[in-house]
Amino acid sequence: MTSNTLATATSPYLLQHADNPVHWHIWRPETLEMARLADKPILLSIGYAACHWCHVMAHESFEDAETAALMNARYVSIKIDREERPDLDSIYMSTLQAMGEQGGWPLTMILTPDGAPIFGGTYFPPEPRWGRPSFRQVLTGVAEAWANEREKLLVSGATLMRRVMAHSEPGAPGQLVPGDLDTVAERFIGMVDWDDGGLRGAPKFPNPPIFRFLWGEYARTGRHEAGAAVALMLARMAQGGIYDHLGGGFARYSTDAAWLVPHFEKMLYDNAQILELLAFAHAAEPDLLLEARAAETVGWLVRDMRAKHDPAPDGNMAFAASEDADSEGVEGKFYVWTRDEIMAVLGDDFGRFEAHYPCPAAGNWEERIILTRATHPEREDEERDLAALRARLFEVRAQRVRPGWDDKILADWNGLTIAALVRASAVFERPDWLDLAIAAFEAVTALLGRPDGRFDHAYRRGAVSAAGLLDDQAAMLRAMIALYEATGIQTYLDRSERLAASTAVHFGDGTGGLYAAADDARDLPGGMRPRAAMDNAVPAAAGLMAEIYARLYHLTGTPKYRDAAQRLINAHAGERRNLPAYPTFLGAAALLDGATSVVITGDPLDPRFAALHRAALGGFDPAVVVLPVGMSAALPEAHPAYGKGGDAPAAFVCRDNVCGLPVSEPAALREAMIRAPVD
Repeated sequence: MTSNTLATATSPYLLQHADNPVHWHIWRPETLEMARLADKPILLSIGYAACHWCHVMAHESFEDAETAALMNARYVSIKIDREERPDLDSIYMSTLQAMGEQGGWPLTMILTPDGAPIFGGTYFPPEPRWGRPSFRQVLTGVAEAWANEREKLLVSGATLMRRVMAHSEPGAPGQLVPGDLDTVAERFIGMVDWDDGGLRGAPKFPNPPIFRFLWGEYARTGRHEAGAAVALMLARMAQGGIYDHLGGGFARYSTDAAWLVPHFEKMLYDNAQILELLAFAHAAEPDLLLEARAAETVGWLVRDMRAKHDPAPDGNMAFAASEDADSEGVEGKFYVWTRDEIMAVLGDDFGRFEAHYPCPAAGNWEERIILTRATHPEREDEERDLAALRARLFEVRAQRVRPGWDDKILADWNGLTIAALVRASAVFERPDWLDLAIAAFEAVTALLGRPDGRFDHAYRRGAVSAAGLLDDQAAMLRAMIALYEATGIQTYLDRSERLAASTAVHFGDGTGGLYAAADDARDLPGGMRPRAAMDNAVPAAAGLMAEIYARLYHLTGTPKYRDAAQRLINAHAGERRNLPAYPTFLGAAALLDGATSVVITGDPLDPRFAALHRAALGGFDPAVVVLPVGMSAALPEAHPAYGKGGDAPAAFVCRDNVCGLPVSEPAALREAMIRAPVD
């Protein structure tokens, strides 16, 4: 084929390149066969719709006729949306790092026709600069090597691919010892920036899996520094420029160490995880700041991120993937202001606004103002006044050209969002957020659910564009279990058990571990099935599965789930030096061995039952498992609370297979749920 084929794609990122003079193709077996028959190497470019440097390289190189002609003559060029195909992105990002290069996007790889790596990098400029060759120099140099030194390239590519495949396999199994969680927590605490929050250095990312682990350690051990690290980061982020003070939602990361200058794209997965952390921290110590940021972030989700796609049930919408950093080709243009612009909108009210949101005449970034909050919310009447001022600025901003919107629906990111909404609904007493979570779950199920219970990965423009990965099954399992705990509807629990069984069949490795791709995946290079064990910006899928098995064990009392969780944890526990890369696994181990199960019995229609249920759901400990069973006969016989309870609503707090005396008052239940500190 000698034309750009991306017009048939569904991904907004791929469609952004449909008019390039480059003859782009979609990754599929037919494309790889075409490269083999043409005897050409593959130019693989991986990015995503909200990626600023992806846009830069596209404008400089992929829209350039001379560069495109070189690519078309010497290569078969393939574009991949990393959010649509995270399995392929993981393989080739690992390959790039095995080459000794720093990862990032756009990811630029040159491959043999069978997908083995020849050369790799990230962004390449159109002319040599910053000590980097130009993109055209790279294209010419590798094409000449392919013509003149092919055997050497084939051997090195195959060797590197085998090395990457071997590295992705877990080492010898091991067992966690009691001090492992303390050791990893100590290491993370030692990395904390105690002035500005988060981990030291720049650029600065929220790193939600690390801070969720630290929060779990605070709940488990009572260690003050672990909880303080989370609270400090949330406070600094909530007041900083990384937060959109007019429209709600957090940007992906800050380019500086003080959360001032964001890389302005907003990702669904970040905001889901941050929302959950806001809820945990508020449950421990109520704070108007955390409550406001949670409400504003959910407001952004509802207003800007709900993506309606048929055949989702009427009124039920899942959430879109991201909002771009750029508008009109300029990063952050939509979000920033000058002092004069703000004064023109607010008039005589400008002074009151500036007392809380500094507006320096020279700006705080490239002669523009990124809004930050200088005061802590204390009075609700004052916050209502400030909200009205922000609303005036928001209305003016809404007239600007908006950043791009990637409205593809991803099962894994939606699963994280649904679970976060369930948690936030309980803590902030917002039942409408639970309704929102249920609606999103129904939409994802309608669009991405398979007859066998599994979930596909990506949907847009009336079609599934990527098969389901372990991430999708794990995140949607987490959502199902959260919905069961919040509603007591048995269907959610039954479905979660069926999906857990199907996931074990299709993703299991036969020894207790899990692959990232299913056994029926057909287009991975060399038949490679990557793992998904190390946390990154999102929790690792295998770590989530360990958490799910542990939670199912405490919900059902069924030993097979404890065994599955333990085998999965053990499969990675032997990598002693790398334990800090597995905070979700470590949190799952803490849940498995130290969960608090709260069993609520009695008539679910009784207001006293509802009050106990709210108290159980609204706690600050991630290792609390809630069973709103109603009548005790609904409990499985293997559960330690089986046979307990009566007509009057009561809660039983169970630990280590032993349940305490019935509790009938919410305040007493909240107190009983707090674990004694671990020495």
